[in-house]
Amino acid sequence: MLPLALLSAAQGKPMLVELKNGVTFNGHLVDCDNFMNVTLREVYQTSADGERFWKMKEMFIKGNVIKYFRIADAILDQAAEEQEKNRALGRQRGGGRGGRGGGMPGRGGRGGPPRGGQAGRGRGGPGMRGARGGAGAGGPGAGPRQA
Repeated sequence: MLPLALLSAAQGKPMLVELKNGVTFNGHLVDCDNFMNVTLREVYQTSADGERFWKMKEMFIKGNVIKYFRIADAILDQAAEEQEKNRALGRQRGGGRGGRGGGMPGRGGRGGPPRGGQAGRGRGGPGMRGARGGAGAGGPGAGPRQA
């Protein structure tokens, strides 16, 4: 299971976050992003030596300072079941043979223009710049310049 999928499944649930410097935070996960930055609410902070405690309403922690997360086993099991259910329903990405881009009409790979026309570099036309696409700015066939 991917860590970000697990964190997404744990939103609203209690968890422990330990930082690389030894400080720990206990609270409920509010949000996480792709950089593993997390926001906790109802947070109890414990110093690295374990002698001092603080209570905070909300806390934002950058992902690059986090050593690990401790999440309840029930949440781990729930996230794994949800992932299996999604696989069974066929909600995976890709369309086969590369799974990305348009490719040849009706195929699913990379390359070639998507169905219905040109795309990407080289879409020329009057007034377009570039060696391949069109006549270039102000060249023959460019036509009147539009504002």
